Formats: sequence, structure tokens, C-alpha cells
Amino acid sequence: MNLIVDIGNTLVKVAVFDGGRLVGEQSLQLLRSADLAALLGGGRASRAIVSSTRGPVGDVLTVVRERADYVLEFTPQTPVPIANAYRTPETLGRDRLAAAVGAAALFPNRNVLIVDFGTAVTIDLVTADGTFRGGCISPGMQTRFRALHDYTARLPLCSATDREGLQGGSTEEAIRLGVMNSLTFEIEGYMSRMGEKIDDLCVIFTGGDAKYFAKRIKNTIFANRNLVFCGLDRILEYNASEEHLD
Repeated sequence: MNLIVDIGNTLVKVAVFDGGRLVGEQSLQLLRSADLAALLGGGRASRAIVSSTRGPVGDVLTVVRERADYVLEFTPQTPVPIANAYRTPETLGRDRLAAAVGAAALFPNRNVLIVDFGTAVTIDLVTADGTFRGGCISPGMQTRFRALHDYTARLPLCSATDREGLQGGSTEEAIRLGVMNSLTFEIEGYMSRMGEKIDDLCVIFTGGDAKYFAKRIKNTIFANRNLVFCGLDRILEYNASEEHLD
């Protein structure tokens, strides 16, 4: 079994893969040895990978090594099974590159636009030749709601809504529709412009807030909330074998 640990801006997400199939997952505020033991059914993983967008992961690596025979820390120097055209690879978020690897594995020889709805929204392109081309970063849904509340004197803290419309009849409704519509129109704009320039463009939505937008955006998309997990599992397999030495 492979153990995947993805340390995001907000949560630590942990998954177990068996033969390329996701068999268990959990999101935690803090990773403890007991949590890994429960997820692994009291056993051990043959391999593990630890990825972080927060910085040093020494304490997490210590916990993971108690439950895995081979542990890989995903760093900018880690070999990956796609090319990387990003000009500053050392500043590239591990989650963005992992999602790109996952997209290339799921849709080989396709141009793929990846929209990841998290604390930040990232929109990245992987071309059919298996190259990560970079993309854009903007505030995520929860970040937008929080910013309106934190940087004004009286606007309330609001949350997502399933309602669609262009006019809110109250301040709370106006904020909800404003944030949801701003993201919807933003993503639709990227998809439209990229689709005009790139043939056979496949679009994947992923991330915790993707569920709110998959039904709002009418274009044909694929939704895969575990894309980063899939990419990290692929990177782990790539490094644990001699494949990257060919």
C-alpha cells in the first residue's frame, strides 16, 4: 500500500492507495501516529510520500516513518514523470505540480486545463506532450468571503450558496451571489479563451470547493476531487522504481 500525505494551506489530507486505487482518505488539522495507524488498519505502508505547501515537514516525516518502509519527501528536486516549463520551479506549489502529474496520467496525450478550487484557485495547463506550462492563481471562494468580512467594517461573513442569479435582495445574498458569480465568470472566461487557442482542450475541476462550481459552469468538464492524491501516488511510484532512470 502507498501512503499519501498532502499538507495544504488549511488541512492535512491523507490517503491510502492500493495498486493505484484509492482505498481510504482523511482530512485532519494535525497529523498524529494514531491517525495513520487507524487509516492503515494497524499495519504499515510499503511506500509513502509527503508533500507540503506550508514549508518544512520534519515533524510529519517523523510520524510517517513510523508507519512506512520507504518515505519520499516531495521537493522541487524530486523527479516527476512530466516535463516542467515553469521558470521558477522552486516556488511552484507542490499541489499544482502533483495535480498536473495526475491530469497527465488520467488524460495522456491531451491538452488539459486544471482548475483547483481551494484556499486559492489555480488554473494550470498541461499540454499533450506532457509538459506543465504554468497558469494563474487567484483568491479562492472562502478567501473571498473572508476578505469581504475582514477588510470592511460591517459586511457579514457569508458562505456558499447553490442559488444562481445576478441580483441579491439582501446584503448577505448580494455577497453570496457576488463571490459565487465572480468565480464562475472568471473560470468560464479562462475556459473560453483557452479553448479558442488550444485544440481538444480537456478541463478538470478539483479541490474542496469544486462541487459548488461543477454544476454552475455549463461547459463539458471532468470533476475529480482526488487529482492531487492521484498525482502524488504516481510520483511516488515513479521514484520508488527505476522508471525515472531510463
